[in-house]
Amino acid sequence: MFERKHDKLASKAIFLRRVAASVLMAGSLISAALCVGVLGYRYIAGFGWVDSLLEASMILGGMGPINPLATAAAKIFAAGYALFSGLLFIAIMGILLAPAIHRMLHKFHIDEDDLRT
Repeated sequence: MFERKHDKLASKAIFLRRVAASVLMAGSLISAALCVGVLGYRYIAGFGWVDSLLEASMILGGMGPINPLATAAAKIFAAGYALFSGLLFIAIMGILLAPAIHRMLHKFHIDEDDLRT
């Protein structure tokens, strides 16, 4: 997906396409994770659709739970979803930052001879 060490620096258009692809991928992952959370809170915890959306959004955003959980199954789901959300945050940050960090590191490693040609 990215150029190699001895390749020329990608054009601005290619870089912006990579950024757009990263944003699209991150958005897709967030949407899928939110759907999992909403469905889990709806069918496991027994919340309504709006409360399920609120609870899943708050956990996914790192804010914490809103409503008390009544059953053991709901508490286990919430614990697993919270751990999943934390790991997803790390993965999404990697996806979003990858194009910019790669471009920066590639620019630092370009030889002076490569810039003149």
